[in-house]
Amino acid sequence: MRLPLTDSDPANVDEPESIRMMRYAFDHGVNYLDTAYPYHSGRSERIVGQALQDGYREKMKLATKLPSRLVESETDFDRFLNEQLERLQTKIDFYLLHGLNSRSWSQVRDLGVLRWAEGAMAKGHFDYLGFSFHDDFEVFKEIIDAYDNWTLCQIQYNYMDVEYQAGRRGVEYAASKGLAVVVMEPLRGGRLAKEPPEAVAKVWSSAPRKRSPAEWGLLWVWNQPEVSLALSGMSAMEQVVENVASAEHSGPGTLTANELTLIDRVREAYSGLSPIPCTNCGYCMPCPNGVEIPSIFQIYNEAIIYDDHRTGRFRYRGPNGLKEEQQADQCIECDECLEACPQEIPIPEWLEKAHKLLGPREQ
Repeated sequence: MRLPLTDSDPANVDEPESIRMMRYAFDHGVNYLDTAYPYHSGRSERIVGQALQDGYREKMKLATKLPSRLVESETDFDRFLNEQLERLQTKIDFYLLHGLNSRSWSQVRDLGVLRWAEGAMAKGHFDYLGFSFHDDFEVFKEIIDAYDNWTLCQIQYNYMDVEYQAGRRGVEYAASKGLAVVVMEPLRGGRLAKEPPEAVAKVWSSAPRKRSPAEWGLLWVWNQPEVSLALSGMSAMEQVVENVASAEHSGPGTLTANELTLIDRVREAYSGLSPIPCTNCGYCMPCPNGVEIPSIFQIYNEAIIYDDHRTGRFRYRGPNGLKEEQQADQCIECDECLEACPQEIPIPEWLEKAHKLLGPREQ
C-alpha cells in the first residue's frame, strides 16, 4: 500500500524501485507480503506479481484481500478473485476479507462468503481464509465466533492504539481462539517513525539504549507473544534495510521491563499533546443533532499530535470518514453536551475549531 511513487498520485508507482525493494526484503528473510485489490488504485497486485517472478514466489507467503465493501452480489466473489489471480499470476496463500466492520461483515456474510470461500479453497485458489478489521471489539468477537476455520486476523495495533478498535483485548481473544494475529499500522501509518515532537523526543533520549522511533515501535509489537507478525509499509529502500535489521533481534521478551515502561512514558507524552482533554467517555452522546463529538475530537487531537492534518482531513471527510450530517458544522449550540461533559470541555467552541481545520476542502 505504500510503495514508492514517481509523484503524488498513488497510482504512479515507481515499479523498478518497488520490485528492487521487495526482492531485497525476500533475499533478507522477509517471507510474508500483504497487498489488496484497491491498493495504489488497483496497481499494487500487478507489481507484486512481477516481483514474485524469477523464483521469488517460492521464498514467501502471499496475502491479498477481497474488497468486501465493493461486493454487491454473490457473483462478485468470483469476479474479484479471478481478477486478482490474473493480476498476481500465481495462487494465493492467505485470502482476507478486507476491512471488515459491522456493515461490510453483515453484507458479505449474508451473501454466503464463508460457504463460497470453502469452495474456493477446495478448488485450490487460496489456502487459508482470514480477515482484516476496522471496528470495535464486540464486532471483532462476533466475526471470530461466527466461523471455526479462520486462520488469521489482521488488526491495527501499536503502542498508541492499545485500546483502539479491537486493541489489546482483540489480540488476546484472537490468540486464545488459535488465530494468528497479524498487526497492521505498527507505526501508525509512519506517524510514529517521524521526528517526534520535543516532549516525546525528551523521553526517548532518556533510554540507555538508543534506537530509532521506528525500531522502538516495531519491537514493541514483536515483543508480544500473541502477535504472529507485523506488517510495515515501506516506501524507500532505507526503510526496508532498517526494518530487516530490526527484525534480526526481535521477538517476545526482547524488551526489558524498564524499556516497556519507557514506551508507556512516550505514550503519555504523546497523549499530553492533545489540545482537547476528551476521554471518550461518551456522556455527550447522542448529540440531538447527530454530531459525532468524540470521534471528531479524536481525529482533531491526532491531527495536532502527529502534525498530520492531511490524514485528519481524510478521516474526517474521506470516503470512509464521517458523514456530512455527523460533522462538526452541524452543531446548533444547544449546549446539552456542555451540561453532560464531566471534563467541562467547551464542546461547541472545539467543534468549530475542528471543522475549520478538517472540514474545508483544499483549493
